Amino acid sequence: MSHILRQHRTAALVGAAIIAGAACLPFAINSSTALAAPSDTGGILAAGGSFAAIVEADKPAVVTITTTMRTTDVSADQQSPMDEQFRQFFEDQGIPLPRQAPHNQPSQHAMALGSGFIISPDGVIVTNNHVIDNALDIKVTLDDGAELPAKLIGTDPKSDVAVLKIAAGKPVQTIAWGDSDRLKLGDQILAIGNPFGIGTTVTAGIVSARGRDLHSGPYDDFIQIDAPINHGNSGGPLVDRDGKVVGINTAIYSPNGGSVGVGFAIPSDEAKAVVAKLEKNGSIDHGYLGVQIQPVTKDVADAVGLDKTGGALVAAVSADTPAAEAGLKPGDIVTSVGGEAVKTPKDLSRLVADLSPGTRESLVVWRDGKTIDLNVTVGANADGQKQAAATSPEAQGQASGQPSLGIGLADLTPEVRQQLDLPRSLSGAVVASVKPDKSAAAAGIQSGDVIVSVNDRPVHNARDVKAAIADAGKAGRKSVLLLVERDGHKTFIAVPFAAA
Repeated sequence: MSHILRQHRTAALVGAAIIAGAACLPFAINSSTALAAPSDTGGILAAGGSFAAIVEADKPAVVTITTTMRTTDVSADQQSPMDEQFRQFFEDQGIPLPRQAPHNQPSQHAMALGSGFIISPDGVIVTNNHVIDNALDIKVTLDDGAELPAKLIGTDPKSDVAVLKIAAGKPVQTIAWGDSDRLKLGDQILAIGNPFGIGTTVTAGIVSARGRDLHSGPYDDFIQIDAPINHGNSGGPLVDRDGKVVGINTAIYSPNGGSVGVGFAIPSDEAKAVVAKLEKNGSIDHGYLGVQIQPVTKDVADAVGLDKTGGALVAAVSADTPAAEAGLKPGDIVTSVGGEAVKTPKDLSRLVADLSPGTRESLVVWRDGKTIDLNVTVGANADGQKQAAATSPEAQGQASGQPSLGIGLADLTPEVRQQLDLPRSLSGAVVASVKPDKSAAAAGIQSGDVIVSVNDRPVHNARDVKAAIADAGKAGRKSVLLLVERDGHKTFIAVPFAAA
């Protein structure tokens, strides 16, 4: 298992990993008809800093979820896609993660454990998708000990959210949604769930970080917390000092299978929208655009004439996709979707994912020094596709330090094409050398890179590249934007003149 554990659904499945599974905290959401948590907490702690009033109000709405599944569903060699995505995130950071050896389970079925919370008095419950994934049956235990069968209303594996419903025969206690956007680093929070099946447990901590991207999907914007969470906590609520749900406890980073104070929760503001769709339709069709995107750094902004950073730089457009049909081009910078500002590539990815396939939406794009409007008909996101995928740091060829021009260029002769295994259709100039004391090296430009365009101006040889760079300097640009092909992938690198 990896060091990031989506707490696995069986309490026995522990190890050095990012845990994601039924043995994790569930998250809940409140609909407009849900009973709000009592307002007498008011964000005011009791004498001595006690959280007792919050716990008294919220604990009755937190449930334990027990599932029965085939043993093959929980064997160590059958990790969930979310586990693999978390594993990939940490391996990308250079952290080697051990895998548990495959083994056979002695029995045909196994029990798994997770948490959840009730968001409406008629028994609607929110939890993580990985808590109930592949379950043969689902049972919910209320805070008063009552055990009830649960019906699966809908799931969304991409956001790791699931909605259940129970028939209690009477209105049940609920917990209200809070505003996760208002959370700040250092804010106090509580995590509630059933770790290891020992019973409902409350732990306290603070918000350690915001916006953690673990590369598990378009909704990656995790809240990092230091409140201890363990196997069985998945799907449970993260609540603020007002006693309202600001997140769904989902995963932990762990070198030993237990809590070390690094947990991750899905923000409530994202979860609420997903839950509402699942309640209505039982599933979600995410939108798809078909572009590879990069951040807009200051150097990129200088190169294309923008007066500030922000937006998503289109590095590549896949053929026969909604983006291609709408007329998006490499080098475009998307600054808004449907009137919503795009400040980062993640914003674009999330906005597109939230759109329903077939929706016609407006895009505002910066191209050739001016703003243009495009209309796109959003496509359906099939498994394995990314709505608007940010290229990896390796693909971007960017690193710390200021990029500069300190490079030597050569034409793409037949000998060079053969040596670099380049197709005949590729035009440009190859980077023959990179000066180590110049910013090009720090930016990640490498010998063998092929410069395809300069400031969106196609180039065919070394002379074209030099001329385009010279023209950019004459035009008063502070940097140039190079489109580089490496290992069959294209990416933009902004190179400032000041550091040349």
